[in-house]
Amino acid sequence: MVHSIELVFDRDTEAAIRRIWADLAAVGIPSQAPASRPHATMVVAERIASDVDALLGSVSQRLPLGCVVGAPLLFGRAKVVLARLVVPTSELLAVHAEAYRLCLSHVTPEPMPNCLPGQWTAHVTLARRVGGAQLGRALRVAGRPTEIHGTIAGLRRWDGNKKVEHLITS
Repeated sequence: MVHSIELVFDRDTEAAIRRIWADLAAVGIPSQAPASRPHATMVVAERIASDVDALLGSVSQRLPLGCVVGAPLLFGRAKVVLARLVVPTSELLAVHAEAYRLCLSHVTPEPMPNCLPGQWTAHVTLARRVGGAQLGRALRVAGRPTEIHGTIAGLRRWDGNKKVEHLITS
């Protein structure tokens, strides 16, 4: 399993994303609910050592951070991952770059390439393995509302082996 460093949202933003998950489930699209918490992953690796939490306190001091959850995105080709973009601002990209830099010596073997600064696409996953006939319906549902003006409220380290979140505070 993977470990990750993730941005988490305030209650209102999280509730808006959960409503999209519920709307997707209502039309037969298997969403992330209820197994997950809405988040935007910044760093992913096979293992991230827990001692990075103390270092990431400096990143959590930069939060809360206003955000806009924007347009739907698709990752993949056949059975795709459906997500919503977290609109990249210079402040959000700086938070990501700092978190990535601080994590480098605490991950094994190394972070996944899609989380490198300059290659990272901030997003919130809505559903996985969405296929052909479902795609149009999924995009219509996932795109409402057009924008969610919200807040990135915190930072967590996710231990995918134990399925446990560790909130990181300053």
